[in-house]
Amino acid sequence: MELFTGAYRAVVIQRPRLALMLVFVLMLVAAAGLPRFKLDASADSLTLENDAAVDYFREVSKRYDSGDFLVVTFKPHAELFSDSVLDMLSELRARLADVDGVASVNSILDVPLLYSPLVDIDGLKDPKTLLSEGVDRDAARREFLASPIYRDMLLGPDQQTTALLLNLAVDTHYIALVQERDSLRAREASLSLEERARLAQVSDAFLAYRTQEAARSAQRVAEVRAIVADYRDRADLFLGGVTMITTDMIAFIKSDLLVFGSAILVFIILLMSVIFRRWQFVLWPLLVAGGSVLLMLGMLSWLDWRLTVISSNFVALLLIIGLAITIHLVVRYRELAYEQRDSTQAMLVWETVRFMFKPVLFTALTTMVAFASLVVSDIKPVMDFGWMMVLGLVVAVALAFVLLPAGLMLSEPAALRPATNRDYSAAITTRFSKLTERFGGSVLILSIGIGALSGLGISQLKVENRFIDYFRSSTEIYQGMSVIDEYLGGTATLDIILDGIPDKIERNPAVEDPFNEVDAFDTPDPFDAPEPVVEADPFAEVDPFSEQHPANPPRESYWFTSLGLAQIEVIHDYLESLPEVGKVQSLATAHKVARDLNRGPLNDFELAVLRQSLPEDTYRLLIRPYLSAEHNQARITLRVKETDPNLRRAELIEQIRAYATGHDLGVEPSQIKFSGVLVLYNNMLQSLFRSQIVTLGAVFLGIALMMSLLFRSLTLALVGILPNILAAAVVLGTMGLVGIPLDMMTITIAAIVVGIGVDDTIHYIHRFRREFELDRRYVAAMHRAHASIGKAMFFTSVIITLGFSILALSNFIPSVYFGLLTALAMVAAIVAALTLLPRLILLLRPFGPESA
Repeated sequence: MELFTGAYRAVVIQRPRLALMLVFVLMLVAAAGLPRFKLDASADSLTLENDAAVDYFREVSKRYDSGDFLVVTFKPHAELFSDSVLDMLSELRARLADVDGVASVNSILDVPLLYSPLVDIDGLKDPKTLLSEGVDRDAARREFLASPIYRDMLLGPDQQTTALLLNLAVDTHYIALVQERDSLRAREASLSLEERARLAQVSDAFLAYRTQEAARSAQRVAEVRAIVADYRDRADLFLGGVTMITTDMIAFIKSDLLVFGSAILVFIILLMSVIFRRWQFVLWPLLVAGGSVLLMLGMLSWLDWRLTVISSNFVALLLIIGLAITIHLVVRYRELAYEQRDSTQAMLVWETVRFMFKPVLFTALTTMVAFASLVVSDIKPVMDFGWMMVLGLVVAVALAFVLLPAGLMLSEPAALRPATNRDYSAAITTRFSKLTERFGGSVLILSIGIGALSGLGISQLKVENRFIDYFRSSTEIYQGMSVIDEYLGGTATLDIILDGIPDKIERNPAVEDPFNEVDAFDTPDPFDAPEPVVEADPFAEVDPFSEQHPANPPRESYWFTSLGLAQIEVIHDYLESLPEVGKVQSLATAHKVARDLNRGPLNDFELAVLRQSLPEDTYRLLIRPYLSAEHNQARITLRVKETDPNLRRAELIEQIRAYATGHDLGVEPSQIKFSGVLVLYNNMLQSLFRSQIVTLGAVFLGIALMMSLLFRSLTLALVGILPNILAAAVVLGTMGLVGIPLDMMTITIAAIVVGIGVDDTIHYIHRFRREFELDRRYVAAMHRAHASIGKAMFFTSVIITLGFSILALSNFIPSVYFGLLTALAMVAAIVAALTLLPRLILLLRPFGPESA
């Protein structure tokens, strides 16, 4: 230890310019990597790292060939079905079709009309569209509103809002990279050295290519928006879809990092200038906090370790922690400079470092324990957030004890010494100590009451994740999702997969081929190439109009019999009756249309004939997305209304499961499975919630053990942990009482509260013990601790609380919640540390008896 302290004093205190130069060189290296900095808002980054449901989702997506698309909602100011509006819609469709990456555009202009008038089965071979000559537009309007195929999908109930679906082209290079990567990952445990090297190479290539594709997607969204903007004087248009959500989330994060980050920085500079009134006490703390962020961002950039929607919060938190550490050092230095007027600058700086190193180190270690709890979540961005904070704390502590001391060594004590050691902050903090002395019993009773109320709020916390809640109602993404929910069938998808039971199928040659003739579908299909393993996007919805639904040769399947279709239809109709559910699509849709076209029900023989005689386009529309005859499996897909305030994903899934297996439908529990974006996010949230509940207790236990080591007292450790538990309970309880759900953004707040709160308690207990050793009087020591370390705690809380409250102005609601909940955490932590903590010390007297 003496060797370390000797080297430290030789470099930082005796050669401060050398120390500063070394730090600035590191900052330059870090800054050189910033052009490589990237944000990742892909669907991969928002699901469980090892979730079997993800693999099943990809299998289902590949089997039923679901694809990605954009949606443009269109509500003209004139009559939708008038010639002028249809011409405008046709022009818009043509321009959108020319956008790079768009394979096709489908709308009310393109889909086949089967009820305008009602055609027979033979009419499926050459159906009319809205632009066909002689079509009755009023009849077409009624079909779009009432048809089992198009209802709640192409035309809203207002009869004015319609949708254009932009099918995006398949990226074959992306697919090839994913296929090779997934193939190697599937047998990672048994890979040879060469194969492991290839896996690393392919993974890097895929990451680089995905970055390029993200840029192209952003450009595509920008181009679509530019086209849409040309029609806003004649119609109300909104853009929706996976790519738009991803692009907008990244845009909001970047905007908040730049705009609000800069605003917070300016506000903090002003506050620190008012508080300390010396430029040195503003510059060096900001260099420590900003330098910590710069070094971490540089390291992440060089390593290509990407920030996500969740882990982007680490920038703000690292700024908080860096400022908190340096403010404590500054306040201690100012105390020493005022009290020891004959000391040299080297002596003052060294005494500051010596006195503060132990509490700062243990504060950092306990905060690391809090953030390390996130690593067990199995959600990659949350795990990354935890690791980033752990590494960031190491950087912040190191910079605080290098930059600030070295910077102070460049000034003389007289230039930094305060005129008085009393200021308004001491008057405020000593009021807390007087309140604790006079109303100690009331402090305990009030704390118990607040704890009970917080417990009530915690019991009302909901685990839910609605992407529409991430945006203000004034934003295009919110308005677009609202229109899709209200008029066009909902947003997030849920797939219900029904497995058939082989012994339910009676082998019947007549059903297999009723005419014993060569089936046109039995000829080789030039488009029937092996499907690559596509890493499907959990946001992707089933698009019945997609160009990527090749016809399948008919094979025998239980689900395309009258019995199987009857089972599906009962479930289908039940799903449509649920208020949270929008558009439902399944084989029941085809069955209802077939009954209408046949002017009556069809038996199994007729169903077999119908399926074999369907034109390819109709097969792709009505059968292919919902039947896998090869696997004797059927799929029901539904869209959920994100805007429904009563949406509870886990409860909805269990409600559907209970109905399907409990109403004499003949569906066994083993036959039904769930997949889709709704399942993936529900699994992610439930896993994160469970891991946080389990690990939060372990975090408090770990922090208590570290406090026991620091203070060598189990009683002090328990005294120190109680205010942190109360502060965490206040924040989580407030969320429950005001209705803020626990989702992938807010669920990390528990670790944040503990990380912030433990800072105050360790510093306060450390200073209280020093003050108690002076005269062994508890009350006197409390007043002195409030007047000294209480100031640093007060300054830190005021600066951070006011600074981060600025985030309330953001258009990105997670940033709003982060700013306000962080501010609440700071207030709860300091109030508990200045009232409950000293009251417990006075009550339990952990430092021994007072002097006689």
